[in-house]
Amino acid sequence: MRHVIRGMGLYTPEDVDPIIDVRNWETPGDGHPEPALRSLRERCLSTEDAFAWVGLFEPTRAELDLVADIFGLSPLLVEDAANTAQRPKFEIDSMGHGLALLKVLDYVESTSDILTGQLAVFVGDSYAVTVRYGQIGDLRPSRERLQASPELRAYGPMSVLYAVLDQVVDGYLVIADEVGQDVEDLEARVFSSDGAQSVANGIYRLKRENIEMRRAVAPLVTWAHDVVEEQVAWVPPGMRGQFRDIGEHILRASDGVESSDNLLMTMLMASTSLQDLQQNRDMRKISAWVAIAAVPTAIAAIYGMNFEVMPELDQPWGYPAVLGLMGLTCVFLYRAFKRSGWL
Repeated sequence: MRHVIRGMGLYTPEDVDPIIDVRNWETPGDGHPEPALRSLRERCLSTEDAFAWVGLFEPTRAELDLVADIFGLSPLLVEDAANTAQRPKFEIDSMGHGLALLKVLDYVESTSDILTGQLAVFVGDSYAVTVRYGQIGDLRPSRERLQASPELRAYGPMSVLYAVLDQVVDGYLVIADEVGQDVEDLEARVFSSDGAQSVANGIYRLKRENIEMRRAVAPLVTWAHDVVEEQVAWVPPGMRGQFRDIGEHILRASDGVESSDNLLMTMLMASTSLQDLQQNRDMRKISAWVAIAAVPTAIAAIYGMNFEVMPELDQPWGYPAVLGLMGLTCVFLYRAFKRSGWL
């Protein structure tokens, strides 16, 4: 059964009230979610220092519009959150209200593929709404972290953004390390004895996966520089250290992407050069053997002509002498090509 709401609760610095375990919430068995959402919003507004967190999973546009109406989300930001092709970005004003749009990544070790999902985090006055598209990016670790930390909950909805952002960016670092390891393995194969012919496809494939990571990380680099330099107005003073740490992780992941991309390009060029070199070596060997075979072929062709007056044709030792000449010439050419490195 499809569950749009994956988590919903009322959070205060002192306590957490998980309104409902939506994984057991059957619709229409327990009714439509709208009354529960409106009740949560009213309780949130009437409770001091409280905020609500609603987590949505692949909602339809009508379902997303319903939540937007209850919590007063900007239609333009809702449009961005519903667009899975949207670039990652932060559109948060100086009051800490707005949208953070992130790409969530996961690494499949068996195939070295990178899977991509999208996660939008709306933060506003006493609410946070997360909208997830794709099977990756389960937010239960962030929710459990928030439930276990009164200090974090004291920062209100911004604590949700921090916990989610920290989880997503930590995933970037893990994947950057995995891609770096794959690059090292490819590098060893490129310069192995069996050469680069078998790894060109692997380089192209890994480069494509690295591009997926670049699309997720690169748009966040400018924000990361600003938050590291503490120039982001909406970050609460007490959380500047935590957000600065996230910014540093984004920059580290970006550096990993750039390093992997440069190494892959270098390996592709090296692989092509090694293939050309191997082809040149093969051509030299073929040419050397053709030259060696050409001498006895030419002599045999001459003596195969139907002429009567030919050198040593009537001598008993003429046949062995011609064979010996062929053999000596072939040995001489073989040694000459061997010394020159052609064989």
